[in-house]
Amino acid sequence: MKRVVVYCGSSDESRSVYLEAARDMGRALVERGLTLIFGGGRTGMMGAVADAALQAGGNVIGIMPRQFDTPVLAHPGLSQMILVDSMHQRKAMMAEMGDAFVALPGGFGTLEELFEILTWAQIGMHSKPVGVLNAEGYFDPLLALVEHARREGFIYSVHRALLACERTPDALLDRLAAYEPPQGLTRWVDRDGNVPGTP
Repeated sequence: MKRVVVYCGSSDESRSVYLEAARDMGRALVERGLTLIFGGGRTGMMGAVADAALQAGGNVIGIMPRQFDTPVLAHPGLSQMILVDSMHQRKAMMAEMGDAFVALPGGFGTLEELFEILTWAQIGMHSKPVGVLNAEGYFDPLLALVEHARREGFIYSVHRALLACERTPDALLDRLAAYEPPQGLTRWVDRDGNVPGTP
């Protein structure tokens, strides 16, 4: 694990406790010699995680659609900024370049990115670790919904195991570094038509 993709919010209205969690994640990545890959923004959680990593001497790569490449939105001091034509290209490049994926607290975009990369793991498009930093219990309601979906038969237990969750950056990065894909996880449906796992 050398490069970690971080999905997170860009809102300037997020509480300071969440911004500090983002800074903690940025510093933790650098302490382990890991490169941060993120959306390239300078505001909100995006700016906080990038600033902390840069201040700690880390390598920070932003991947940003050209429409957002403005002085207000784009981070000006990254190690590398990669501009792409669309959100789809951004997410595809992140998936290709990253060795692991972490979601920090965020809104619609963060949640969409998290569930897309989880879905790709579920159907066998990658076997990389995925986790959430549950700062201040932010993801508790979402995790409760995921568990409800599992109990109701919409998520198989083998697929639920794809998502790691910890409350501190160090604990989460430890889990991601030690990740091994769940047993029996091959494809959503194998070549014989069997569905892996049980509800």
